[in-house]
Amino acid sequence: MVSHQTIGERDTVLTAEDLAALRENLNEQRLFRQEQLRQFAADSATRADDRRGRADAAHIEVGVKLAASARMVLADVEAALARMNAGRYGICHLCRRPVERHRLLIVPQARYCGRCQQVREAGR
Repeated sequence: MVSHQTIGERDTVLTAEDLAALRENLNEQRLFRQEQLRQFAADSATRADDRRGRADAAHIEVGVKLAASARMVLADVEAALARMNAGRYGICHLCRRPVERHRLLIVPQARYCGRCQQVREAGR
């Protein structure tokens, strides 16, 4: 059977198999980040109990930044799952065009198409 999709359409159309794999990936990322945050909390509690002062300020700062990053990624992952559940997954938040399939396969929580992401990064 011959497909009548153009190359551009093939790059944006997500199959049911793609969506299932992306959902599984996002769920795995969510579990990983939740466990990572639990571990950061446990490490933080251990350090707070350690009155001998073995943990230096730089080590604590790194832990705080890693935990903040994990929370941000977890929020992005949960937002992507919510978009998926609402039927709005894979649509760019800025231009409303489809996010490229290859982009979603690499970064399943992507909110922006490649073009809009480049514009956002250039504006920083």
